[in-house]
Amino acid sequence: MKEMSKKLKVAVIFGGRSGEHEVSLESARSLLSVLSKDKYEIFPVGISHEGVWYSGEGILEKMKAEILDGLSEVTILPDPMKAGLFILTSGRIELITKLDVVFPIIHGTYGEDGSLQGLLEMAEIAYVGGGVLGSAVGMDKGVFKDVMKANGIPVVDSLLFNRKEIESDQERIVEQITSKFKFPVFVKPANMGSSVGITKCHNPSDLLEGLNEASRYDRRILVECGINAREIEISVLGNDLPLASVPGEIQPSRDFYSYESKYVDGSSGLLIPAPLPESIESELKKIAIKAYKAIDCAGMARVDFFVEKDNNKYYLNELNSLPGFTQISMYPKLWQASGIDYGQLVDRLIDLALERKTDHDRSEHNFRSSI
Repeated sequence: MKEMSKKLKVAVIFGGRSGEHEVSLESARSLLSVLSKDKYEIFPVGISHEGVWYSGEGILEKMKAEILDGLSEVTILPDPMKAGLFILTSGRIELITKLDVVFPIIHGTYGEDGSLQGLLEMAEIAYVGGGVLGSAVGMDKGVFKDVMKANGIPVVDSLLFNRKEIESDQERIVEQITSKFKFPVFVKPANMGSSVGITKCHNPSDLLEGLNEASRYDRRILVECGINAREIEISVLGNDLPLASVPGEIQPSRDFYSYESKYVDGSSGLLIPAPLPESIESELKKIAIKAYKAIDCAGMARVDFFVEKDNNKYYLNELNSLPGFTQISMYPKLWQASGIDYGQLVDRLIDLALERKTDHDRSEHNFRSSI
């Protein structure tokens, strides 16, 4: 048990190599502004577009400006005997500090997909959010849909292709899509978030452009039929006994909830709580928790639904295991409306990370047969 007076050493890792790099910087800015210096010793770590890890004075502003002068290269080693943050200098590796918790706030590939979580598992450092399995399955929209179907959770009809199929025979792919779905359809990279690479397609020409756009960001491409639906989101918090927040509704200012309407002009509206029949709200909360448990998620997630405007029929769209985390992002705003403010939420997530690490440490990793 740690002494009450001892501060937890917390590394906040942000940036990264995905198309959501800039979103991650804004999430980190909000997070760092509320982490209590009375409770935590804080070590900001930024990962560049090229994948280099940095730390140092003014790192957030330098990462945003892409001016990295004066920063030091750092790393975390996959060695449980060296569970800390190391500086790389003059061809040597030197320990900066041991770490109690890592708060990874990298959205998308190489941060939300299980890659970073695998490193932290190897190092045996507690970290906020889902583990390798929950992160990887939540990230891949195609695999996630299959798991939801296996658990009896309704999802929108879709087709999945890989980049080589699209590049080698676009005509056949377009024909396959148009024979199954009416326009409009949505084309998405299977492993990306923040609406990066998503296109709403109204005709075959749009569809070709959408397939090529999505192929820029992932080798697996998902095509979904379009439905006339409201976009409802629910935040989930917890480990083995998770809780669901009040639902919120997105009111897109554009043709759909695009990257620009989320982060560039901020023009989309949010309704919190979402105006839903009590029975539908209750059912969506149950399904959000069921989906969360089905992929063994932990810490936090935002679960997104479609609710058809004509008949209130609902579909689970996706689960984001490291959702946008600025103070105006939907995940913390839903918890604020549910009675947990932003600062309390951050503290709770760190507590959950430590709780999960303690539970993980109960499992034996060596086996010696008595035979």
